[in-house]
Amino acid sequence: MFSHIHPDNYQQQLDEKQQSIATDFAQFDLPKFEIFTSPTLNYRQRAEFRVWHEGDDLYYIMFDSKTKQKFRVDDFPVASTLINQFMSALLIDIKDKEILRQRLFQVDFLSTMSGEVLVSLLYHKQLDNEWIEQAEQLKLRLSAIAPVDIIGRARKQKVILNKDYVMETLTVGDKQFHYQQVENSFTQPNAVVNEKMLLWTQQATKNAGGDLIELYCGNGNFGMALAENFDRVLGTEISKSSVKSAQVNIAANNLENVDIVRMASEDFSQAMNGERVFRRLEGFDLTSYKYQTVLVDPPRAGLDPDSVELISRFERIIYISCNPETLRDNLIELVKTHKIEHFALFDQFPYTHHIETGVILTRL
Repeated sequence: MFSHIHPDNYQQQLDEKQQSIATDFAQFDLPKFEIFTSPTLNYRQRAEFRVWHEGDDLYYIMFDSKTKQKFRVDDFPVASTLINQFMSALLIDIKDKEILRQRLFQVDFLSTMSGEVLVSLLYHKQLDNEWIEQAEQLKLRLSAIAPVDIIGRARKQKVILNKDYVMETLTVGDKQFHYQQVENSFTQPNAVVNEKMLLWTQQATKNAGGDLIELYCGNGNFGMALAENFDRVLGTEISKSSVKSAQVNIAANNLENVDIVRMASEDFSQAMNGERVFRRLEGFDLTSYKYQTVLVDPPRAGLDPDSVELISRFERIIYISCNPETLRDNLIELVKTHKIEHFALFDQFPYTHHIETGVILTRL
């Protein structure tokens, strides 16, 4: 199943992505686009597996996206070295422990380049005190590999030993930034490429001045690294857990010019237009911001027409996209008012058809 995942195949798949981008965006006047490569193996910081029970044996499985057939997974070459170590160590440990293995149907791993791991165990049964006692012992044994926390999940139940997040440290240029990453919240899976994205946007906005508005800011991934280039940063995000993490990250990075507000980009657009007043914006005078730069990192659906109209008002637009189709659709409108100055391909997802791109536009 993973035979295509090999360093020898890396450049070919990257060349194919470059050609795909060149074809898909041929209608635009693009500058020469920049290519940011990924490590060829062990680049994903998170992975999820179903667990298959067969007699006394149990092992991880995944499903073929085309045939839907299951296949056994003993190691996962795209996942971090830490995840691979924990994959085998976990199953070996719980194989003869009935309380821990019984009705376990999925395991999720989240690791960091700074050496932490979060393991989530999902069950088709309720978790009692005996499970907690054995899980605490499991945590102690696995800690011999690396610092680890364990979460047990069942229907309407979540048991946390000892926390439900990891702290990642990313190096951007000559500085380090710290990020809380919570279980099940969105984070960039390829940490090395994420560092390259942050550095690219940081260098492209050097001496930009004015204020930065970041829509879909998540845990503040971009805002933390870009804060030094702007007078103020205001991020919006709808996910409650991501907003909480962003607040933690502002403090962890000692930033005094970054604020995060929990609201959808559509609502923020209405607030900017003066169409509605939102209690969540109490204390924020939107008229005081110098609206020069906006950064958007939307989901695969891209930007809705109102959001496209909103960002078209800014002098500079930074658009991070995980879907070339919706990016192309949005650019058709944005190039009516802006010029594409930079275009980058970030190989977040090697050996797959998924393509991450970055575009920087300035007003005509």
